[in-house]
Amino acid sequence: MTIEWPAHGLKLQAAIETGKAVIGVIGMGYVGLPLAVAFGEAQCGVLGFDLDPEKVDALKRGESYIKHIAGDRIAPLAANGKLDATADLDRLGEPDVLLICVPTPLTRHLEPDLKYVEETTAAIAKTLRRGQLVILESTTYPGTTREVMQPILEAGGLVAGRDFFLAYSPEREDPGNPTFSTTKIPKVVGADDTVSADLALALYRHVVPQTIAVSSAATAEAVKITENVFRAVNIALVNELKLIFTAMDIDVWEVIDAAKSKPFGFMPFYPGPGLGGHCIPIDPFYLTWKAREFNQHTRFIELAGQINADMPQHVVRVMADTLDARSGRGLRDARILVLGVAYKKNVDDIRESPSLRLMEMIEARGATADFHDPHVAQINGTREHPTLNYRHGVAWDPAAIADYDAVLIATDHDAIDYAALVEHARLVIDTRNACGKAGVVSEKIVRA
Repeated sequence: MTIEWPAHGLKLQAAIETGKAVIGVIGMGYVGLPLAVAFGEAQCGVLGFDLDPEKVDALKRGESYIKHIAGDRIAPLAANGKLDATADLDRLGEPDVLLICVPTPLTRHLEPDLKYVEETTAAIAKTLRRGQLVILESTTYPGTTREVMQPILEAGGLVAGRDFFLAYSPEREDPGNPTFSTTKIPKVVGADDTVSADLALALYRHVVPQTIAVSSAATAEAVKITENVFRAVNIALVNELKLIFTAMDIDVWEVIDAAKSKPFGFMPFYPGPGLGGHCIPIDPFYLTWKAREFNQHTRFIELAGQINADMPQHVVRVMADTLDARSGRGLRDARILVLGVAYKKNVDDIRESPSLRLMEMIEARGATADFHDPHVAQINGTREHPTLNYRHGVAWDPAAIADYDAVLIATDHDAIDYAALVEHARLVIDTRNACGKAGVVSEKIVRA
């Protein structure tokens, strides 16, 4: 069946295909900023929206505030007018396309908190005009685009698929990944009408090597949830294997390294002190919540969540037991240095980092917890750990390491000299096999 395109849809299509469409990116964080830079470098005009005036001012100066996004990529875009930024949401009517990259956290009861999506959608609705394309990139449960966003956008009388266009394309950012950056990752796109889908596909072809069309926005939302559930469940599996193999005096990292030599049927995942980042610890619970609406139970996913959530307790228990065996006092009055507060190696992203929970648990046991992170000078903006906000890291000083009762390696940054660390430390609790990967062997090292 031939689909008759509305005139403003044809106009937008022409603007997108010629690179003349103005792209609005809402939320200039770890997802929005690299996306905005990618479109700017593709010679599209980009207007970034963020309520943080410091981010807006930095972008106007051509500066980056995210370590793995180089400032020399932003400066020329700001200078030639390809990238501008604003905190004024009244300007949401200016771009031809609006990409929503806002957080989707959980409530304390592990239920979806869509307030940022809803507030952003309501702000868009105030200035929504015919011919605009709105795309949600934030991870969420299947049905959000259609059930939550569309009614808000249509409340003013405009109709999705006819007057304006609506799609979902999940972000697939992996901060700090040198191999797969924004412009090297295929993009999944889903919409509930053909015109919206075709427009969104045409848009992303400017910046990604491949676009994958799926049959609906809900299907695209399910794709993203599936990707993150897959990781969460497999990480839980290796975390549980770590506990089992440790009890058997078997090195789980040696097991995984040998198992991954099999060229089929095995994909390596690695244990750690807990899950971090905005996606993996949170997104599976979006699906468990939505599944209850259909009277479906997600026992496997919830069990994985429980195993991963329990890992910090295991780490602290190993540390306390080891200190007790060596000094007879456990964690009481001990001084602990936490190495790495970023949730993964070589980035400055502390969102949902297990290191923050570890620091709180250590101090709850009567110890003090300092931290050193070569990428994070100060802990800022963590709503879940307010007692840690504005805490500064300590300088890297091997001589001072001996003053700590134990060093906890929570993030395996490449910039750390692990040989020097082990040489000067009294005790090293290694949750990432960082010392093993660096070839450092010592009786001071305890894996947890």
